[in-house]
Amino acid sequence: MQQDAHLTFIGIVRSSLTNLSDCPKQGSEGAPSAQIEIYPEYARAVQDVKAGDRLVLMTWFHEADRNVLEVHPRHDLKRPLTGVFSTRSPHRPNPIGLHEVVVLQASELQLVVEPLEALDGTPLIDIKVSMLGR
Repeated sequence: MQQDAHLTFIGIVRSSLTNLSDCPKQGSEGAPSAQIEIYPEYARAVQDVKAGDRLVLMTWFHEADRNVLEVHPRHDLKRPLTGVFSTRSPHRPNPIGLHEVVVLQASELQLVVEPLEALDGTPLIDIKVSMLGR
C-alpha cells in the first residue's frame, strides 16, 4: 500500500480573510465571496464552469496543525475532546478543506465564488461539481 501521495495545486484562493481567527467555521456563517485564480496549465479543466454552477472546492489548509488528533468542537471547552475525523476542524493529519460554493462569475483563469471561508493564499487542490448539480 502506498504510504505517501503527491498533490498538485491547481490554483489559489484570493480572499479578504487574512487571519485564521477571522475565518467563519463554515461558509454559511458569514463567509465572504472570494476569487479563485486557476493556474494557466489548468485553463482547459475549468472551461465549462459558468456562473450559477454549484461546486465543491478542495483546498489545502496550509496553516493547519497536522499533529492534532482531537479537538473540542468549535473550540468550546465545555464540549468533550473529539477525534478530528468526527469534526470539520481544519487541524488534522491531512488538512483538506471542502467548500460548497456557487459560482458568481467565471472567466478563463478566474472564478468568483461564494461563500468561501478559506484564507487568502490557500492552495486549491481540486474542483468538483456539487452533488446538488449545476
